[in-house]
Amino acid sequence: MAKDDLKKPKGKMSAYAFFVQTCREEHKKKKPEVPVSFAEFSKKCSERWKTMSRKEKSKFDEMTKVDKVHYDWEMKDYGPAKGGKKKKDPNAPKRPPSGFFLFCSEFRPEIKSTNPGISIGDVAKKLDEMWNNLNDSEKQPYITKDVAEYKSKRKFDGAKGPAKVAWKKVEEEDEEDEEEAKEEGEEKEEDE
Repeated sequence: MAKDDLKKPKGKMSAYAFFVQTCREEHKKKKPEVPVSFAEFSKKCSERWKTMSRKEKSKFDEMTKVDKVHYDWEMKDYGPAKGGKKKKDPNAPKRPPSGFFLFCSEFRPEIKSTNPGISIGDVAKKLDEMWNNLNDSEKQPYITKDVAEYKSKRKFDGAKGPAKVAWKKVEEEDEEDEEEAKEEGEEKEEDE
């Protein structure tokens, strides 16, 4: 949902929130010209709430129940605003792993084998340190590796390094797939 969604119903209020609201209204009626310190006011409300009997609190509990019914009724008809969080397409292609991730998948087994019993956090620290010590030209092969080729040649288990192929090939394959899908759609329209 969008953060600035003005049509979204206000959240449900607790019994204590109704109590504080009532106290604020009482104060405004009795002393409208006297400013109130929030910290002081909150402390007094809290102390007063703690000393109230169940019977006195029941009035505010009832207000909470009514508010919940009203809120549930408003939420039933509410749909998220446009531009809100979209549902993820389950058929969308996965984002390719970063160069750092590919680097880690290649060197993690090596670190684990040379340091038996090392914690996951320590492995991550060592991998991060190794990555940061590489210069740009040493990082480049990991950044340009082809994920599609990597997945087709090897199962990803973190134990083997990825294959070296340019990303351009993946983009070309994606374009070919899109063209085929369009052609199939046009053929179906012609058949109908």
